[in-house]
Amino acid sequence: MIVLGIESSCDETAAAVVEDGTRILSSVVASQVAVHHPYGGVVPELASRKHIEAIVPVVEQAIADSGVGPHRIEGVAVTQGPGLVGALLVGFSFAKAYAHARGLPWVGVNHLEGHMNSVFLGSHSPPFPFVALLASGGHTSLYHVTSHIQYEQMGQTLDDAAGEAFDKVSKMLGLGYPGGGIIDKMAADGDPEKITFPRAFLNKTSFDFSFSGIKTAVKRYIMTHEDTYYRQIPDIAAGFQEAVVEVLTTKLIRAAGTRDCEHIALVGGVAANSRLRGRLNETAIQEGMQVYIPAIELCGDNAAMVAAVGYHYLKAGVRAGLGDDVFSRVPRITG
Repeated sequence: MIVLGIESSCDETAAAVVEDGTRILSSVVASQVAVHHPYGGVVPELASRKHIEAIVPVVEQAIADSGVGPHRIEGVAVTQGPGLVGALLVGFSFAKAYAHARGLPWVGVNHLEGHMNSVFLGSHSPPFPFVALLASGGHTSLYHVTSHIQYEQMGQTLDDAAGEAFDKVSKMLGLGYPGGGIIDKMAADGDPEKITFPRAFLNKTSFDFSFSGIKTAVKRYIMTHEDTYYRQIPDIAAGFQEAVVEVLTTKLIRAAGTRDCEHIALVGGVAANSRLRGRLNETAIQEGMQVYIPAIELCGDNAAMVAAVGYHYLKAGVRAGLGDDVFSRVPRITG
């Protein structure tokens, strides 16, 4: 089955055409980074307006690039939530209208499930079950994944998401937005052991996360070294990054161990972080585990992952209706 995927949950307008949930025929992403950069974060109203401008040309380009033509599209999958409501409505309304006009089956999917299925869009994909860490700008959660559409949430962030912490620390240091790539690059020139920031492990039995403390610690360090901190920015970035990476890696490995699971996955925008990828691979080898991480271009928000999970729902007979609506948040879930 060839599925058209559409994603507009935050600040990327994306469309992709994917065959049988694994083979990417095309993937187009229109980023809004330049629009939101002056504000140090995503402005919801601006994001919605840019989605309206981009949705038609992005979908048209994805279909053209796929080489199959619109007549070969057999189903439509679109992000239904979680995300910014105004942004979600643009993609969801377009998908609803497109599918209805062409008489195609369509389904709204959970954005987080899309990330979990992104590891199946390459040649190196995990067997079931596996434990996945989803770390992004809006979410940091652990899941025990038993099928493409069945999973159990093992833990989640209690405050800031990991990606959100990267963005906020980058802003504190005057480095700009988005913070993930900037911090990663800056940390490469710093010493991660020179400035030590706290690790919030909460307790040994919990798989929940908390990153507000480390964000506050960085802010306090800047305030108490206001005359000199700018000369230490690489070391601050490296120390901060190392603390976040240690918590994420430790929790993922520990969670997999409780399920006797030898296969682990790292997905979401923070999965692009070079230090996290490197440390997780090193630790997994020591623990006898196999790591699966999507290609860099599939870590951030994209429509290929939406089409991938949508394929499995459509194949199972799940269909959306014209009365369906988007949702901004998702409760603690067990699939």
